[in-house]
Amino acid sequence: MQAIDTLTPCPCGNDAGYARCCGPLHEGGVAHTAEALMRSRYSAYVLKREDYLLATWHPSTRPASLKLAAQQPAPTWLGLDVKRHEEAGVHATVEFIARLRYGGGKAQRMHEISRFVQEQGRWYYLDGQFPQS
Repeated sequence: MQAIDTLTPCPCGNDAGYARCCGPLHEGGVAHTAEALMRSRYSAYVLKREDYLLATWHPSTRPASLKLAAQQPAPTWLGLDVKRHEEAGVHATVEFIARLRYGGGKAQRMHEISRFVQEQGRWYYLDGQFPQS
């Protein structure tokens, strides 16, 4: 897990800073929207917070582990752009593009349409689709 300066912008792109954005969620706070959960999950990937990623993944689709520490080369996350956020009751969709680079390679885009479900007041990531770009 990487350390982060709490005064710097949040990895998800929020200028309010990690301590006022994704940090409280990583420490057990509740995301009030699916978009907030998705942003905190992006930040968790940046910070290698596998514990948080698994805890916010719905049990019906959650893998046993993500093995983030074993990724070689490890990705360098370059930014997040949320394209769309729709909520309908306890279901939500968030479309985003994350930019990343592996090793010294060329920057890549990961375009995902993620599905979320809310249970007992908490949002959970269900799964995602990768549309043809």
